[in-house]
Amino acid sequence: MPTETTAIETSEGVADGYFLHPQDGPAPAIIIFMDGLGLRPEYIAMAERLVANGYAVLLPNMYYRFNPFEPLNLATDHDRMMAMVATITPTTANRDTKAFLNFLGDHPAVQGHKVGCVGYCMGGAPALAAAAAFPDRVAAAASFHGGRLAIDEPDSPHRRASEMQGEIYVGVSEIDPWLEPGETERLKSALEAGGTKHTVEIYPGAQHGFTVPGLSVYDEAMSERHWERLLDLFARTLK
Repeated sequence: MPTETTAIETSEGVADGYFLHPQDGPAPAIIIFMDGLGLRPEYIAMAERLVANGYAVLLPNMYYRFNPFEPLNLATDHDRMMAMVATITPTTANRDTKAFLNFLGDHPAVQGHKVGCVGYCMGGAPALAAAAAFPDRVAAAASFHGGRLAIDEPDSPHRRASEMQGEIYVGVSEIDPWLEPGETERLKSALEAGGTKHTVEIYPGAQHGFTVPGLSVYDEAMSERHWERLLDLFARTLK
């Protein structure tokens, strides 16, 4: 499948990354928002799986402000990672997403105006924030083991639930120390109050990061469930 390296002009620099798409013509587009450890081969493989199911996929490096950048090691780079994660807020991410949407809107391999978004860990909040900030573009947004979705910050995604016109899916690890107490319940209440079409699902026994191969907490069975839910969501909303 064709894979391009990208250099997308944002309001704060040039975001590198990858764009993958099918060979047999234009396809609906999906943006993958990475986790806190950064882009690495496992994310390329996840993007390839989406392409094999008929989608064009943009995989941006959300840490482009720190270039040059190499994937982080959770055991040795924890403090550095947390400092970098702190810079990826819904506000900063939306500025980047605007540029990503412009890129996709102009690309000949992309079919249609609507896109899907999916975020993992750190990327969950940018995915949901995009649904609120760009309701005319984002047909569906998903978060898996995402954090900071319903916290006491003015730009927390749950505060804009009523602006999310696309369908929302949130997959929550049953074991997730990165979630604040009551965060999932606050998110569900906000989505319900906002009249947002949504599903919030708990993945039993799964730990934070369970979807991504290569992590010690990877859970193959629960990850396959995540793929079923994700592909079903995008099939309903983008095809």
